[in-house]
Amino acid sequence: MLRNSLIVFIAIFLAELPDKTMFATLMLSTRMRRPLAVWIGVCIGYCTHVTVAVFFGSALSKLPERPIHALVGLVFLGTGIFMFRSSSEHHESDSVEPTQRKFFQVVYLSATTILVAEFADMTQLATVGFAVRTGDSLGVAIGAASALCTVSAIAVVAGSWLQRNVKLQLVQRMASVFFIIFGILALVSSIF
Repeated sequence: MLRNSLIVFIAIFLAELPDKTMFATLMLSTRMRRPLAVWIGVCIGYCTHVTVAVFFGSALSKLPERPIHALVGLVFLGTGIFMFRSSSEHHESDSVEPTQRKFFQVVYLSATTILVAEFADMTQLATVGFAVRTGDSLGVAIGAASALCTVSAIAVVAGSWLQRNVKLQLVQRMASVFFIIFGILALVSSIF
């Protein structure tokens, strides 16, 4: 079990580092200004996907990829446009928190963002593959969940640093551009 967990951790960690959801987590932590709540929510979203991947195995890999990519693309595109527009609304005072959300609201928003963005994602399908191949559901679940939560911790720490050291409007606009790009790429991949 420990060997499988370590192998899965390394593979999922490396696959998730440059992924769109790492940037989503980074953006959520700068936007919501509640890094612990964002991290908890993102981890809940990831752990839900790992559980689904491990328990439902290869059935996930049979879902139609194009509609899922289209849904993810629309969510990211819409979020990016909304973020870009709202970043100009809060231009007057970067010291004012853009959204006064409670801890559990941020947890919920973060979890649902990851649930939508990660559905049938490469790392979820890789987790399915590892679970089917190794027959070690618990080891695979521990390795995958640990890797995903570690990547999200890195993103939250980076988001917190950006929030303190870079003008918030610039961070929000850059993040919104990434969201729009990821949205367009997902929509294009759903078409071709």
